[in-house]
Amino acid sequence: MKKILSILNNGQKKLAVLIDPDKNQNDENLLLLLNKIQSLNPAFIFVGGSTVDTNAFNACIERIKKFCKIPVVIFPGSHNQIHKDADGILFLSLISGRNPDYLIGHHVESAHLLKKMEIEVVPTGYLLIDGGKNSSVQYVSQTTPIPSDQENIAVKTTIAGELLGMQAIFLDAGSGALNPVPVNMIREVRKNTQLPLIIGGGIKTIDQLNLAFDNGADLVVIGNKIEEDINFLLDLMQVQKLLHHQLRE
Repeated sequence: MKKILSILNNGQKKLAVLIDPDKNQNDENLLLLLNKIQSLNPAFIFVGGSTVDTNAFNACIERIKKFCKIPVVIFPGSHNQIHKDADGILFLSLISGRNPDYLIGHHVESAHLLKKMEIEVVPTGYLLIDGGKNSSVQYVSQTTPIPSDQENIAVKTTIAGELLGMQAIFLDAGSGALNPVPVNMIREVRKNTQLPLIIGGGIKTIDQLNLAFDNGADLVVIGNKIEEDINFLLDLMQVQKLLHHQLRE
């Protein structure tokens, strides 16, 4: 059963929280973060990063699965970021770039092991969008992000990903982005695909979150903002209550 894809496709607006294992190697800090996340009760916990140490990644997955029931989905930065205990993996292909390693190379390296694991694999077209600063994804992948005012490029790339058989689309401004993915780009991409649309990077306010949802996002990913700002976490909890209320209706 494709549980992760089913949740992405259920027509409801959802939140995910991204955990970077490199920033959460201390058990006490990770448990504090997990307590906050469980209070929020997002649809998913994403785990991964561009430069994550393999041991730190494995330990992080194991700790989260031990203390938390929220589905854990790998958001991989390399072929080493796979783990049998995860519930699923976004099998990201960086279709906005032209680096073959991130289009197919890392996938070939991890495919044999993934085939043996009983985790759900969701082929995902990954588009890096200019968020106003050089991101770690841009540096590591050696690819150029799509300019934030070039909706047409994002749309054409999304359509190409859909025709290649991707099952979800992820527009990401990158970790620590100064600006989120522009609402005009989200809106235009939404008009041109029925695939689940994931938006991440640079979301720092509830207004930005709501704009992403209002313009077509199915899932919005929140990063370390919830660690830094307790008020933002409390505001997110109110948004989540509203989303759950809409789901019940």
